[in-house]
Amino acid sequence: MTGFRALPSVDQLLTGLPALVEAHGRQAVTRHARLRLDAARAAIRDGAEGAAEAARLPHLLAADLAAAAVTGLRPILNLTGTVLHTNLGRAILAEEAIAAAKAAMAAPLALEFDLRTGGRGQRDDHLRGLLCELTGAEDATIVNNNAAAVLIALNTFGQGRDSIVSRGELIEIGGAFRMPDIMARAGTRLVEVGTTNRTHPRDYQDAISGETGVILKVHTSNYRIEGFTAEVPAPDLAAIARKTGVVMLNDLGAGSLVDLSRWGLRREPTVAEAVAEGADLVTFSGDKLLGGPQAGFVLGRRDLIARINRNPMKRAVRLDKIRIAALEATLRLYRDPDRLEDRLPVLRMLARPQAHIAAQAARLAPQVAALLPGYRVTATDCASQIGSGSLPTDTIPSAGLRITGQGGDAPDRLAAMLRDRDRPVIGRIHDGALILDLRCLDRDADLLEALA
Repeated sequence: MTGFRALPSVDQLLTGLPALVEAHGRQAVTRHARLRLDAARAAIRDGAEGAAEAARLPHLLAADLAAAAVTGLRPILNLTGTVLHTNLGRAILAEEAIAAAKAAMAAPLALEFDLRTGGRGQRDDHLRGLLCELTGAEDATIVNNNAAAVLIALNTFGQGRDSIVSRGELIEIGGAFRMPDIMARAGTRLVEVGTTNRTHPRDYQDAISGETGVILKVHTSNYRIEGFTAEVPAPDLAAIARKTGVVMLNDLGAGSLVDLSRWGLRREPTVAEAVAEGADLVTFSGDKLLGGPQAGFVLGRRDLIARINRNPMKRAVRLDKIRIAALEATLRLYRDPDRLEDRLPVLRMLARPQAHIAAQAARLAPQVAALLPGYRVTATDCASQIGSGSLPTDTIPSAGLRITGQGGDAPDRLAAMLRDRDRPVIGRIHDGALILDLRCLDRDADLLEALA
């Protein structure tokens, strides 16, 4: 019993640790104190000294509370070479968008309040005009991601009816998102036409019936079918839909508001082009090539957008004030395309010349080597990619650091060690080395501070 008597009570422990109570709250400290006291009693039963266990309690309790206070959502350094990394939150927002989001969090907003009339307004109105201006669409509505945009469009016009799509466009993206599953949840019947590699206009024409509600075209953004292939261009598909009186929905996926070839990237269809090609509705994402927060857009004919907005599902997938504020600020940047590269982080990272990144790698290699004793660090050429399903077969010449060590598991050990930093550093393992692609590293000091 002498060993157990050496342990303080919970109240005694809390009274002696006022700084911990102030920092973490009495309830949290009490919970962890009880757990530590239980562990100390178990150790004493196994032969440990009571006084020694009591002496360790403050330090162990402080460590437990500090660990519990650390969030898994802490900032990291994305040195994977994938600019729009889904698992790392995709697009980094522009400073203007961050400021707008902070303002929206700090005060009430005229979110659904019409300041001119004093009556109720619509939250989509804050974005509708900008989207129509930038794309040429008649109208627009906004939901919480592109999957929801496709879902609500199919549910509105295809529920209980047929939706026709080419077999070569029945995509699956990350997280086991499959287009046939979304169509089933939307309540529409999937009608597949063509083959995996070739689909012709007559395939759509033969499938259309009085039960057809939607012709769906899906941009195959995360894979390519090459060789003996054929697909029906969006303008031809829009003409077929218009002639037969069904809705033609063009899902662009990532969706870009600007021509990426201006910055040396391969050309992707822009949203404005998809609208001009005659699609009744166009859907795309907000947190990919657009460079904003997570959102989904449906653009197109005014009468069809009005029907989507009357769908009861719309309320379930609407955006909150913070993302609307950030999106508005992001879209305003596109009014000045000449300065877009400097103001939009996604575009700035994608457009960085390899020569600039290579110079950064040469500059950082000896400094990083000094911080990682036992490892060899050299500058190297490598290849980045856009990510999030955008231009999946294309890579962008880049540069970074190649780090090797003793033993076949050295890259894995180093990767685990860097993930455990206060600011984790995430790279990729390739050919027996850990590669830190520097395309997304704006400041040398960020990497050096993380490693130090």
